[in-house]
Amino acid sequence: MKILATLILFLYLRTESMCNGQEDNKDFRLETSREKLFSMPQSPILDLLMQSVSPNYSPNNPIDIFDILRDRYDLPKGLTSPYSEYDYVIVGAGSAGCVLAARLTENPNVTVLLLEVGKPEMFFTDIPSIAPFFQRTDYAWQYYMEPQSRVCLGMENKRCFWPRGKAVGGTSVINYMIYTRGRPAEWNRIAAAGNKGWSYKDVLFYYKKSERAKLDGLEKTTYRSTTGDMNIEFPKFRTPLVDAFLEAGRILGHPTIDYNSPDELGFGYVQTHTRNGRRLSAAKAFLHPNRNRPNLHILPMATATKVLINKDTKTAYGVQYVRNRLKYKVKVRREVILSAGPIASPQLLMLSGIGPKEHLGRHGIPVLQDLPVGRTLYDHITFPGIIFTLKTQNVSVNENRDASAQNLIRWLQHGDNVVASPGGVEGIGYIQTPLSKNDQQIPDIELINIAGSLLSDGGQFGSKAVRRGMRITDEVFDSAFGSVDNTNSWSAFPMLLHPKSVGYLELKDNNPFSHPRMYGNYLTDPLDVATFVAAIRHVQALAATEPFQRFGAKIHNAQYPACKNLPFDSDDYWECAVRTLTATLHHQIATCRMGPEGDPLAIVDPELKVHGIRHLRVVDSSVLPRTISVHTHAPAVMIGEKAADMIKYTWR
Repeated sequence: MKILATLILFLYLRTESMCNGQEDNKDFRLETSREKLFSMPQSPILDLLMQSVSPNYSPNNPIDIFDILRDRYDLPKGLTSPYSEYDYVIVGAGSAGCVLAARLTENPNVTVLLLEVGKPEMFFTDIPSIAPFFQRTDYAWQYYMEPQSRVCLGMENKRCFWPRGKAVGGTSVINYMIYTRGRPAEWNRIAAAGNKGWSYKDVLFYYKKSERAKLDGLEKTTYRSTTGDMNIEFPKFRTPLVDAFLEAGRILGHPTIDYNSPDELGFGYVQTHTRNGRRLSAAKAFLHPNRNRPNLHILPMATATKVLINKDTKTAYGVQYVRNRLKYKVKVRREVILSAGPIASPQLLMLSGIGPKEHLGRHGIPVLQDLPVGRTLYDHITFPGIIFTLKTQNVSVNENRDASAQNLIRWLQHGDNVVASPGGVEGIGYIQTPLSKNDQQIPDIELINIAGSLLSDGGQFGSKAVRRGMRITDEVFDSAFGSVDNTNSWSAFPMLLHPKSVGYLELKDNNPFSHPRMYGNYLTDPLDVATFVAAIRHVQALAATEPFQRFGAKIHNAQYPACKNLPFDSDDYWECAVRTLTATLHHQIATCRMGPEGDPLAIVDPELKVHGIRHLRVVDSSVLPRTISVHTHAPAVMIGEKAADMIKYTWR
């Protein structure tokens, strides 16, 4: 059944446009209870595969024909409904929430209810190469940043798309599976700001606790582990382009290393949270082995709407949630823990009366604790438009060539071909541009080496999953890249690691089913723009080296409509290009930032307890107080591990 279903999906992605020549003219509209989101073209088959985003989704929906392939999280011991009271209620089964639920229920005398608004995973989400596809389904919150002038000019409605995981497993179900930890100096400066227990030495212990590394010998160091629950491995597929990337890096002074080494900066093969070539989400790593514990109750498709707090004692005592259109309340004996992520966690705090007094007052929400929830927001953004065409044939990935039944069957058997590629990512490199102000080993740019580019997702006869996942308009894409679409290519995405531009998040209204308003404030600081341009120059220097010239690498002159009057390859042209294709890497942080008592920007203390509220913590990436050189899955897992020990110590 799994093999047959996978063949159906994978071959369908290969032939979608061929079979539905008019498909791009259809609008598949996503409805919520309060607003209509942007339309997106999608086929009837995929409409059935992934139902539209709906806060009132019922698991008994008769057209969910793939429900049989979803993971099951039945309540134990034949229970038909959860208890009315638990020791802990965790809101959100994402990267941190899954770890937390697994660790707390190691004690058989403790009961935990894990609430998750999304569905369980299905077999298709295990396929690494189609990661971009799932950002357009109901496995992702279809969030959009509020309109901002001079960014995302090439995206639909000129708005930046911010998909976040909406599944048991959270964003680890839809991300690119990249495993990064951050630099020691970054963690040490977080600890130095009054966050005791968050130095690199402290967090390294918890990184190692989770990790089961299989990295061709690199795991045999003091900073890696081979005994944890989360497999970290090299993808079992590589093109010659990643070796060119590493060789070019060495020519420019970047050693080939384990890029998670605390000792030096350099380039390396990408490390992923996968197992035998298949995605290993937080749910698969931490919930699956423990889902039959009688003290762990997992409730998918349950939307938390409010934390219940005694206004006199300021003590959290339960959670209100909606499931199958019915409202429920569940009480806690010990703590409520929010692990809903950097958007939903601050939203739920504010809906519960914890947030900026003036803002909550405008929405008629009684204020229990005046805290700057959502007033700080950092994000990592990238520019995917530095594309080099190649003269050498069949050296890069290409959906039209690679999406075959033969490749899929081999992946099912061995997990070792192009299907195991994490969305085409093959290498990671950390650099300091000439604009970097850090004298320590803190990079300002991460380079993400791609075994192709935006041109590799099938073109006219393919899924176009990458460009559609970023919401790039057909007009802008065709103008910029139409002449070379679906050809051999290479690219490296620069990720701005420490933006000076700071955003914020606030409520749209007091309806828990409304999306909050999110303001990224991307590229409002001139240094961020200049750093991107410096990164582009570094990628050009890599491409000019002999390893890439062996393949005939030549930069493509993309004709962006907004940039047509600017000389190609000038600094002004590249600034315009970055402002046209401004894409998030889904690393929003700091909306519930951590800080000691007296920190005017802090929402939680170093033990992740909400300031001024008893028995309430936030445990996810929203607590990170400043930017780190990471993709946020690994830090979120680490935060879950560390929080579990802190909670156990509190209630020892």
